[in-house]
Amino acid sequence: MKALVTGGAGFIGRWLVKKLLEENFEVWIIDNLENGRESNLDEFHNHPLLKGVVYDDVLNLKALNSVFAFKPDIVFHLAAQINVHESLETPNKAYESNIKGTYNVLEECRALGTKIMLMGTCMVYDMAGSHKPINEDHPLKPTSPYAASKLSAEILAQSYYYSYGLPVVTCRPFNTYGPYQKYNLEGGVVSIFVRQTLNGDSLEIFGDGTQTRDLLYVEDCVDFVYAASRCEQALGQVINAGSGTDIAIMDLARMICPDESKIRLVDHRHPQSEIPKLLCDYSKARSLLGWEPKVDLKSGIQKLKEQLQEICV
Repeated sequence: MKALVTGGAGFIGRWLVKKLLEENFEVWIIDNLENGRESNLDEFHNHPLLKGVVYDDVLNLKALNSVFAFKPDIVFHLAAQINVHESLETPNKAYESNIKGTYNVLEECRALGTKIMLMGTCMVYDMAGSHKPINEDHPLKPTSPYAASKLSAEILAQSYYYSYGLPVVTCRPFNTYGPYQKYNLEGGVVSIFVRQTLNGDSLEIFGDGTQTRDLLYVEDCVDFVYAASRCEQALGQVINAGSGTDIAIMDLARMICPDESKIRLVDHRHPQSEIPKLLCDYSKARSLLGWEPKVDLKSGIQKLKEQLQEICV
């Protein structure tokens, strides 16, 4: 089997590449390195099944044509503008990357009849007043250009499934964390808190810290994406994945940082985009794919801490 991973040098992308190589896929990668890093792929440089890495953008049709020339059996489309705050300040970038970029990938897939696994986001759901776990039938309400562009990409991909019979699967993972995630403001809250703690810095929490997140360890996320891509019954479906438990950001900070005096509240940069509660109902993934998360939050944080200690010495 041949696989193309767009965004393959990114956080989730590099773990997906690792999984595909372990499953004996021949793998090609395209990544513009805006979110990814060449060093994320160091582990695989001499792997015989890693056939090519193109550091370019899915908006560049010539570069995209070059990685489709080997006729992949499946495309994992992870390349995207992923920063909510950035999308609020420069919405055009979210449109270009997430809608136009997805269109380009879909057209290449359509020409070959190639299956596409589209990486969606839980940010498309209506979070206002939600106190129950969120399933795939939950109302939608994108509250940022990032979320709107990702939802638009999902709908566009669904139209290719219904119009052209293109094999499409859409995965919506909740907040994913783990080793190789960025630890600046573009990264996730877990990696930011762990890095700040290791540095002896203060942990800054936007708002009052009562907002909750459902945190999914990255290798569990990748197992979910891979299982969805291999399941015929998943074609045309949108599928959630999360841990099924949520934690308040303040409690997360206390779990990571033993010195509570280093935890402080700061004003939110974009309070309109804040999510008060985020909790996943992954029952569809469990019943359709036989998937369950395996790594608990405490263990996942420890794995991340060990990786950051190695690279931050």
